[in-house]
Amino acid sequence: MDFTAIDKFAAEVERTQEKVPRKVQEGETIKVGLDLGTCFTVLVALDSENRPLACEMERSNALKDGVVVDYHAACDTVKRLKDRVERRLGTELTECTIAMPPGTEASDSRTHRYVASAAGLEVTGMIDEPTAANLLLGMKDGAVVDIGGGTTGISVLKDGEVVFTADQPTGGTHLTLVIAGNRQISFDEAEAFKMDPANQSEVLHVTTPVIEKMGQIILDETREMRPAQLCLVGGTCCLSGLDKIIEKYTGIPVVQPEHALLITPIGIAMAHGDPAYRL
Repeated sequence: MDFTAIDKFAAEVERTQEKVPRKVQEGETIKVGLDLGTCFTVLVALDSENRPLACEMERSNALKDGVVVDYHAACDTVKRLKDRVERRLGTELTECTIAMPPGTEASDSRTHRYVASAAGLEVTGMIDEPTAANLLLGMKDGAVVDIGGGTTGISVLKDGEVVFTADQPTGGTHLTLVIAGNRQISFDEAEAFKMDPANQSEVLHVTTPVIEKMGQIILDETREMRPAQLCLVGGTCCLSGLDKIIEKYTGIPVVQPEHALLITPIGIAMAHGDPAYRL
């Protein structure tokens, strides 16, 4: 994996939140990826050559452990993101690809599709989250571990092919709950405390048992096919030092891109239009 190129590309996508590189031409193909996350909802638009066009994201409490628990709030969030991207690109977005945690129930995936549809986006493709991340990462052998707000998703790869997927409900929300209990503060206050870079050392100290549980999930789920390397993605991996704890606990070498939060949404957009993920 060329992390220099990956980090550069993700940084270019991140910058489109401030300024889009260009308006799109009439009839131009736009690849749209929608990531309905437990903590963040992210919409990424790429051109037909996978060059960045626009990115919008918003914090949201509409999902819990990857499942929509507030349908109307989820719809409103996606509609706002869609409207902002359309206004900035000067064109209408009509379809998208979505991603789900591995092993998601059919009813949950249908709800994600209904959310997108209510916001004006026809869902034409679906992919599991760690596999989406690997479309950008290009890992050949090892495991992509997507640690989001609600779940830890795992895709084991051999010779570039996904040979195993799993997902367990432990993620960033669980870290926040531990912080809230430890400091006797509200969930929202704990989330703000967790996100403040000045508090990273204390957050890491308090939440180490939960991070080690993530490591145990990885060990348990990959017992039959122990990967030689782990690549961590997802918003929770933005916590400085989390990768070191998982590496120490599992005994498996860990690598992590700089813009961990954006890797999966970018991969979802890259999957848009690919026959392998078309519904």
